[in-house]
Amino acid sequence: MFTGIIESFGEVIELIKDKENLHITVKSNISNELKIDQSLAHNGICLTVIAQKDNTHTVTAIKESIDKTNLGYININDKINLERAMKLNDRLDGHIVQGHVDQIGRCTNVEELEGSWVYTFEYDPEYDNITIEKGSITVNGVSLTVVNSREKTFSVAIIPYTYENTNFHMIKENTYVNLEFDVIGKYVARLQNKY
Repeated sequence: MFTGIIESFGEVIELIKDKENLHITVKSNISNELKIDQSLAHNGICLTVIAQKDNTHTVTAIKESIDKTNLGYININDKINLERAMKLNDRLDGHIVQGHVDQIGRCTNVEELEGSWVYTFEYDPEYDNITIEKGSITVNGVSLTVVNSREKTFSVAIIPYTYENTNFHMIKENTYVNLEFDVIGKYVARLQNKY
């Protein structure tokens, strides 16, 4: 379980294809604190640490994760958002984030305002995911508040701290991102469809 409050950047330094799996080695300032078997969100994707050495760690993504996330677009030197799993006695500063990406979205617009940015994303409505105005959404693992919620599209407003301390400063038009929709909203939508 995560909160969507990004702890650190990581830099992808190695990608190894192994049958349908992808081994991803990341260099970060928290890698030396990680343990094998530890869950760690990478751009919002919960992955298990399988190796750790000095300032690097390695995780494995299986076909299911690759198919449902933006891992198919990842490259060497890409910056990714990292968050360790929350502790039960910590504050929940973001929202409940499972680290289970629902689908990818595509950035359709970045508007720079005076002191902030508004990013607009579109997503495939086939998966029945929804957003609501002022509801929660996770974009590349970042817990955010939805603004301008529409069918198959939404926007988020980004403050300078988030812009500088996550990989939002690298997102531009046509960038693919990982989306995790609010877990409570998903249950409510499923129940409503059932009745």
